[in-house]
Amino acid sequence: MRKKTSGHVAVKGYQLVGKRQTRFAAMAALLACLLWAGPVTPPALAAGPRIAALGDSLTAGYGLPADEAFPAQLEKALAARGRQATIVNFGVSGDTTAGGLARLGQVLAMRPDGVILELGANDMLRGQDPESARAGLEAVMKRLSEAGIPVLVCGMRAARNFGADYAAEFDAVYPELAKKYDALLYPFFLDGVAGRPDLTQPDGLHPTARGVAEVVARILPTAEAFLDRIDRTKAQNP
Repeated sequence: MRKKTSGHVAVKGYQLVGKRQTRFAAMAALLACLLWAGPVTPPALAAGPRIAALGDSLTAGYGLPADEAFPAQLEKALAARGRQATIVNFGVSGDTTAGGLARLGQVLAMRPDGVILELGANDMLRGQDPESARAGLEAVMKRLSEAGIPVLVCGMRAARNFGADYAAEFDAVYPELAKKYDALLYPFFLDGVAGRPDLTQPDGLHPTARGVAEVVARILPTAEAFLDRIDRTKAQNP
């Protein structure tokens, strides 16, 4: 929009003095400005579904720039395959399943078309009873199911130093809940990255940017299937 100067508006070589211009002349000046500037194009709407990534530090991108975190890298990888989506990062470092449940209202307020759920690692690292992780995850998935929002569950595996019984009980939480709530399952979020010093930060737990890229490359087929499910859900519930 052109800036007004004191006392006049310049339009294609003419000056219309404020006190003497008629209503018709003012309208003509405005029309001339619009025509000179060309058509007004509304801002483009974000293409594809809006997806919330609800998770802990593995989603938040601990130790990484925002554009190297999992949601950002996955969004770019999908775009490179011609699949448009907006993935909003709802990751909070240190969050347990209970913490994710407490923040679920923020996710629902966004009215997402789908949710990528990555929680439970901190429950396990704190040695919490696997039933605690199950309860938190199930509460989240139940509310999302009631809202008709498709979910992609990212599984986690217990560290083996907790013992075989603990590991078996914890690891079973994800496939069992995915089946119960008809959610897509990616069995182990850190598949191909866990235990690899070249893909993890010095703490041995969090992926580097290259580690996140490896996670994204492995989860990509499941993420594309998730977009297909979202499309079907939206078609059934226009």
